[in-house]
Amino acid sequence: MERFKNILTITKLGSQAINRWYFVCALAVLLSFSASTRAGEGNISAGFLYDDFDLTLEPGHRTEAVGPFYYSEQKESEATLAFPPFFSAYNNSGITHGELDVLYPFITYEHYSDEWRLQFYQLISFAGGRQPDDFQTHQFTLFPLYFQQRSLDTNLNYTAVVPFYGHLQNRLFRDRIFFVLFPIYGQSQQQDVVTDNYFYPFVHVRQGDGLHGWQVWPIVGKEHKDVTTETNGFGDVTTIGGHDSAFMFWPLWLSENGGIGTENPEKFRASIPLFSVTRSPNRDATSVIWPFFTWVDERERKYREWEGPWPFVIFARGEGKTTSRVWPLFSQSHNQTQESDWYVWPLYHYKAIHSDPLDLRSTRFLFYLYVGVSEKNTQTGAQKLRRDMWPFFTWRQDFNGNTRLQVLAPIEAVLSNSRGIVRNWSPLWSLWRAEDNPRAGRSSRSLLWNLYRHDVEPDHKKTSLLFGLFQYQKDGEKGRIRLFYLPVSGKSE
Repeated sequence: MERFKNILTITKLGSQAINRWYFVCALAVLLSFSASTRAGEGNISAGFLYDDFDLTLEPGHRTEAVGPFYYSEQKESEATLAFPPFFSAYNNSGITHGELDVLYPFITYEHYSDEWRLQFYQLISFAGGRQPDDFQTHQFTLFPLYFQQRSLDTNLNYTAVVPFYGHLQNRLFRDRIFFVLFPIYGQSQQQDVVTDNYFYPFVHVRQGDGLHGWQVWPIVGKEHKDVTTETNGFGDVTTIGGHDSAFMFWPLWLSENGGIGTENPEKFRASIPLFSVTRSPNRDATSVIWPFFTWVDERERKYREWEGPWPFVIFARGEGKTTSRVWPLFSQSHNQTQESDWYVWPLYHYKAIHSDPLDLRSTRFLFYLYVGVSEKNTQTGAQKLRRDMWPFFTWRQDFNGNTRLQVLAPIEAVLSNSRGIVRNWSPLWSLWRAEDNPRAGRSSRSLLWNLYRHDVEPDHKKTSLLFGLFQYQKDGEKGRIRLFYLPVSGKSE
């Protein structure tokens, strides 16, 4: 699997050769229009066919060709090569991180330092990395049928062929799993608790530190845990509460005494759906015809709540929480740090978090039809903004005040943080792009993949239209015009 680690290095070198090839093609196109085309007069502008330009929002350079189907980008330690939507490769040499996508998200490869993963639409995957004991591991998964890991430390090896036989380590949210003809028999371990399952999920026996229990579900089950202690890395001893739980003819009778040996012992009794009752020093809760009608007294969090029928009608009052909800008409809920309101669900939804130095506010109409997000640093006053209207546009402002507008945006509003979507799919429908860097005095506009492009820098402006057949460039006081790639004017203004 070591060969996968070299893929991004190879593609980075290959991108230079591809850039040269596109340069030659673009040069041939320009020469076909005019024999007077000369190299070295700045970045080439042939619109939809070929365009290379400096980045607006940060230092770097970008080359685009054949409309949305090719681009390469270089900025400091980051390099990207892409043929949307078929292939893209990203490499960040500063943090030894790389990503490679083929028809994203069907085939993806990613690595951070020694950790790497290659997967085929989440079903078939290869992965590897270095363990804390400095041993390399290699994994192969054919989900959910086959799991394998190999290492020079044979204690880390495992193989599982579902449902016949196998064992796993640190997979599927468990520290260890062993099974034979699952669900006939399976054993799992999570921290110190080991559970033996027979005809899962009906029969199990559980053992742990001061813990033992069993069940024949749904007929009867019982579990007991002693009060134990735990010492953290600072030498402090913490008490871990015990519990006694049991059920008969689940869920007709449920009983649990939890938090034994702590300052907040809790008793729970329930016969679902008739009632459920919880009593503790910090909290009392009573439900009738569970879960529809509930009364809660949260003494620790300082509020009382009435639900009926849940989740349609909820009222809470107190220092820790104030809520008024009648679904789907309205809901208003807030405490000292959070606020959530909606009206005529899902027409309008507002959410806010106030916790210095973070002030976060979000507004939505009809889920993703319109999304507005504001993230403010209350200490510096800097703001990060986001505005999306599906499927028409997405607009972003970072903490430095840089802004970017893209039209259209059919996926970005829903998957706003997906780098794979931005690299592989966004170029296909980016009919209009507008970027502004106010601190550097730079801006750019692009229509129909550079069929029209306008760039502004301090003491420099450049406009290209219709495959570069019209070009205007101004450097300081000197302006130049080209028509059909022929200079027609050049004067000091």
